[in-house]
Amino acid sequence: MSDAIDPVTLEVVRNQLEGVAEEMGQVLIRGAYSPNIKERQDCSTALFDAAGRMIAQAEHIPVHLGAMPEAVDAVLERDPNPGDVFVLNDPFAGGTHLPDVTLVSPIAIGGGIVGYAVSRAHHADVGGMAPGSMPAGAREIHQEGLRIPPIRLVKDGERDAALFELLLANVRNPSERRADLRAQVAANERAETRVRALIDEHGLDRLERAFDAVIDYSRDRVVEEIASLPDGTYAATDVLEGDGVTDADVPIAVAVTVADDRIAVDFSGTADQVEGNLNAPLAVAKSAVYFVVRCVTDPEIPPNHGCYEPIDVHAPVGSLLNPEPPAAVVGGNVETSQRVTDVTLAAIAGAAPDRVPAASQGTMNNVTVGGRDGSFTYYETIGGGFGGRAAADGMDGVQVGMTNTLNTPIESLETEYPLRVERYALRPDSGGRGRFRGGLGIERRVRVGTDATVSLLTERRRHAPQGADGGGPGALGENLIDGDPVDAKTTVDVSAGTTVTVRTPGGGGHGDPADRDPEAVDEDRTDGKVSDR
Repeated sequence: MSDAIDPVTLEVVRNQLEGVAEEMGQVLIRGAYSPNIKERQDCSTALFDAAGRMIAQAEHIPVHLGAMPEAVDAVLERDPNPGDVFVLNDPFAGGTHLPDVTLVSPIAIGGGIVGYAVSRAHHADVGGMAPGSMPAGAREIHQEGLRIPPIRLVKDGERDAALFELLLANVRNPSERRADLRAQVAANERAETRVRALIDEHGLDRLERAFDAVIDYSRDRVVEEIASLPDGTYAATDVLEGDGVTDADVPIAVAVTVADDRIAVDFSGTADQVEGNLNAPLAVAKSAVYFVVRCVTDPEIPPNHGCYEPIDVHAPVGSLLNPEPPAAVVGGNVETSQRVTDVTLAAIAGAAPDRVPAASQGTMNNVTVGGRDGSFTYYETIGGGFGGRAAADGMDGVQVGMTNTLNTPIESLETEYPLRVERYALRPDSGGRGRFRGGLGIERRVRVGTDATVSLLTERRRHAPQGADGGGPGALGENLIDGDPVDAKTTVDVSAGTTVTVRTPGGGGHGDPADRDPEAVDEDRTDGKVSDR
């Protein structure tokens, strides 16, 4: 038999592999207990080959998926065996930030490992100094929660009960964490079942050749797309609005070099690692860069290891985007990743201006509310405005950049937690003006029904999302507690009856507002109400 995989077989197998990754996600979401996973779907799943190359992923969270290869590499260094399941969350050993807990399971056939099933899920609490494990004022990783290096949660098919209990003893809501971890194990087990079925259908040799073929196909497509961009170096700078300890702007600088069929992205000139928690492991910066390159090439190219091969990413050791322990990092994964996306898009717009929208909201608007008695932890990221595009308005009230979660439905939120949603609405006129206006932000107001700790990690409260090609900026975001403005990054104890309001930024506009079609209808600017009571 020829080593080549014919195009029809390749397409069939590629879709089957992606179907396995998607089914893993469905098992995880349906089996989880926490609303953060079962409702918001803050989780990701993927398949890797025996060498640790991603071969298929579900369409989940960009910041999870782009960093997953680092987790698999960390597990490979520990000599995994059939029947093992490794758990990790250490940002300095394959993780992103501590709430993102990753399970890596070898897929074995006949005693040999043919691949790995990987699931990553944001757990609503992993210990630390504040409920929800997203403290605004953390100055070292030890304050952010339980740090787990790659370690066997299951060995030779037997769960390590002592380790399981150790993990659960260090988190709030242990019963919820136990169920969510079991859901991740089940997702990985489903992958092994489905891959075994594919081996029965195609044979191990053909399936492994298909692994190589799908990676080669994606790499060739990405290389072709990069080669169509004009060679040159394109630079941009942006800032984060303080690090949670000080309010001083934190600069991020990037130089994107397109040369033939490769892209090199250099973050030299970016700030040194900071005292607060906005430091981002290099894997997170890579995730943002990979996402941007996919956006400006062809997003339909199958996402796998081949998409990453033509991309080089550098950030100096000890910098904001390549920190050394014990740096705090919980905000780096959620907020710094967004700014890396913004600044890399701004730079690469020099090579592909019509493919890059105006700036989107540029923040995940992280809201965490936890009972001070440890009885509950609620975590949410709130959508906002997408930037105006070269030929269309920006989308209203959506997740942008490095996140791809749903919202927590009001019915679920009020059933699961002592919280009441008093307002949930689009913000009229929050999108930047332009030939194509920016998307609208959101206002969400929640009343807390018990004494609690509130943590907010947000951005674009001082520096608005900028327009493009003459478009205007989007509206700044705002945070309020009982109607009074509070800092973009804050952790505060509140009493029962307190209201927490988050108004998210709008997207920047694209093009001269004078060129806007006078027939364009902006009916969603009149009230924009989704829910108000």
